[in-house]
Amino acid sequence: MQNYSGPVPCGVPGDLRLDRYIAEYLRLFSRSQIKAKKLRAAVNGKEAKVSRLVKPGDFLELAWPDPEPEILLPEDIPLDIIYEDSRVVVVNKAQGMVVHPGAGNHSGTLANALLGRRLRQGRKAEETREHGPFLNRRLGIAHRLDKDTSGVIIAAYDDEALAFLSAQFKERQARKIYAAVVRGSPPEPRGKIDARIARDSRDRKRFAVSAGGGRSALTHYKVVRELGGYSLLLLKPRTGRTHQIRVHLKYLGCPILGDPVYGRGDARFPGATLMLHAKSLSVAVPGPLPETPPLRTFSAPLPPRFTAFLRGFR
Repeated sequence: MQNYSGPVPCGVPGDLRLDRYIAEYLRLFSRSQIKAKKLRAAVNGKEAKVSRLVKPGDFLELAWPDPEPEILLPEDIPLDIIYEDSRVVVVNKAQGMVVHPGAGNHSGTLANALLGRRLRQGRKAEETREHGPFLNRRLGIAHRLDKDTSGVIIAAYDDEALAFLSAQFKERQARKIYAAVVRGSPPEPRGKIDARIARDSRDRKRFAVSAGGGRSALTHYKVVRELGGYSLLLLKPRTGRTHQIRVHLKYLGCPILGDPVYGRGDARFPGATLMLHAKSLSVAVPGPLPETPPLRTFSAPLPPRFTAFLRGFR
């Protein structure tokens, strides 16, 4: 899902249709593209049609799905499997692997790898079976990890299992713990970052903390170890905003080491890549009975880039 949020600036004439504002001022899409993009809009927190009139000072929130690739090709890509049954698979995703196909990434993704795995197991993605046909081109991946974030991610092998997992993320029942190495140290050894996040008005590919707009975002953190100008943290995001942990840690004054978007070059570790790892995921896995099963926790050990970094401080 892609999104935009921000206020209508003073230079825009009042009583302007929202679709005209999107096309002529934001220049996101032409008016003819807006319907095809399945764009959803909210004005001042309330759902709105694109025919609605907007005026300076109105706060807009727009969302539209990522474009789906025309064809998802199965690929034989090795995966580090943490858990697998007939309905779900939990993977320790490697850093650098894109999760979903998209512009510029039609192959080599986790979705390509999962499709290849299913076909090698003798199961077709379109087969009906007990739980209905699997129709999602993203191959049931229920949540996201950035390309440069490693760690635990779960996917479903049928539509019913996907809906079961997705509901837990939507209702914030799933629990995730991340490990990160940051520059500097937070002001307190344990705390929370409660700051709204919106798309950066100067660069639409980035996000930033927003004083008055954006979406609510909450991250709890704990300092595990201070390492002479750096810190190892554990983080529990309570919301799932895009780039949430990276944006929140920058806002706290402790950007993640190796972050190419929200960090800066480091003289001591000039070759560092993003030091963010999804360490564990607690989620209920669909079972054979209709009752909701208890949460299960799946964990991935710290990857070599973390252990090498920590060895340097022993």
